[in-house]
Amino acid sequence: MKKRETSILYLVLGLYTLMISWYYNHSLILLLIHYLFWPVYLVYELLIGHLANGMWKTIPLSYFN
Repeated sequence: MKKRETSILYLVLGLYTLMISWYYNHSLILLLIHYLFWPVYLVYELLIGHLANGMWKTIPLSYFN
Protein backbone atom coordinates (compact mmCIF):
# COMPACT_ATOMS: atom_id res chain seq x y z
CA MET A 1 0.00 0.00 0.00
CA LYS A 2 2.82 2.42 0.78
CA LYS A 3 4.29 2.02 -2.69
CA ARG A 4 0.98 3.09 -4.24
CA GLU A 5 0.82 6.30 -2.21
CA THR A 6 4.32 7.36 -3.16
CA SER A 7 3.71 6.65 -6.83
CA ILE A 8 0.65 8.91 -6.82
CA LEU A 9 2.66 11.68 -5.16
CA TYR A 10 5.43 11.12 -7.72
CA LEU A 11 2.90 11.50 -10.55
CA VAL A 12 1.37 14.67 -9.09
CA LEU A 13 4.75 16.31 -8.56
CA GLY A 14 5.81 15.34 -12.08
CA LEU A 15 2.70 16.92 -13.60
CA TYR A 16 3.18 20.02 -11.48
CA THR A 17 6.76 20.33 -12.75
CA LEU A 18 5.58 20.05 -16.35
CA MET A 19 3.06 22.84 -15.73
CA ILE A 20 5.87 25.02 -14.36
CA SER A 21 8.07 24.22 -17.35
CA TRP A 22 5.37 25.09 -19.88
CA TYR A 23 4.41 28.28 -17.99
CA TYR A 24 7.94 29.68 -18.18
CA ASN A 25 9.27 28.22 -21.46
CA HIS A 26 6.52 27.28 -23.98
CA SER A 27 8.92 24.88 -25.69
CA LEU A 28 8.19 21.25 -26.49
CA ILE A 29 11.87 20.34 -26.49
CA LEU A 30 12.41 21.78 -23.01
CA LEU A 31 9.19 20.15 -21.85
CA LEU A 32 10.54 16.77 -22.93
CA ILE A 33 13.87 17.39 -21.20
CA HIS A 34 12.12 18.52 -18.02
CA TYR A 35 9.88 15.45 -18.19
CA LEU A 36 12.93 13.21 -18.17
CA PHE A 37 14.70 15.05 -15.34
CA TRP A 38 11.76 16.57 -13.47
CA PRO A 39 13.03 16.07 -9.89
CA VAL A 40 16.19 18.03 -10.70
CA TYR A 41 14.20 20.74 -12.51
CA LEU A 42 11.75 21.09 -9.60
CA VAL A 43 14.59 21.58 -7.11
CA TYR A 44 16.18 24.08 -9.50
CA GLU A 45 12.97 26.12 -9.72
CA LEU A 46 12.63 26.10 -5.96
CA LEU A 47 16.21 27.25 -5.45
CA ILE A 48 16.13 30.13 -7.94
CA GLY A 49 12.84 31.43 -6.56
CA HIS A 50 10.42 31.05 -9.47
CA LEU A 51 7.85 29.60 -7.08
CA ALA A 52 8.14 32.37 -4.48
CA ASN A 53 5.52 35.02 -3.71
CA GLY A 54 2.54 32.81 -4.46
CA MET A 55 3.64 31.63 -7.90
CA TRP A 56 3.33 28.03 -6.69
CA LYS A 57 -0.45 28.65 -6.60
CA THR A 58 -0.72 30.98 -9.59
CA ILE A 59 0.87 28.64 -12.14
CA PRO A 60 -1.58 25.72 -11.75
CA LEU A 61 -4.54 28.09 -11.54
CA SER A 62 -3.54 29.71 -14.83
CA TYR A 63 -4.30 26.42 -16.63
CA PHE A 64 -7.82 26.15 -15.20
CA ASN A 65 -9.09 29.71 -15.76
